[in-house]
Amino acid sequence: MTVLVDPPLWPNHGRSWGHLVSDESLAELHAFAARAGLPERAFDLDHYDVPDVRYDDLVALGAVPVSAHELIRRLRASGLRVPAKDRTRHR
Repeated sequence: MTVLVDPPLWPNHGRSWGHLVSDESLAELHAFAARAGLPERAFDLDHYDVPDVRYDDLVALGAVPVSAHELIRRLRASGLRVPAKDRTRHR
């Protein structure tokens, strides 16, 4: 099981946000998110958007902290990444 979280660096809605992904499967990602109490609406095709206030909780639950670059690299390598050109088609 490898669930990854990057630092909350992206500002929106008055706070900073990071991303939670799995480099194994979406089933693993959804199970982890459910255990963490993340709302379903936080899921965005291949990741969960997570607010800065949840970062430490997610790491304590077992998410592995990585850089944003490493998170994207591993998500792409897993085959789970939804490319930008396909994002509008999935919404």
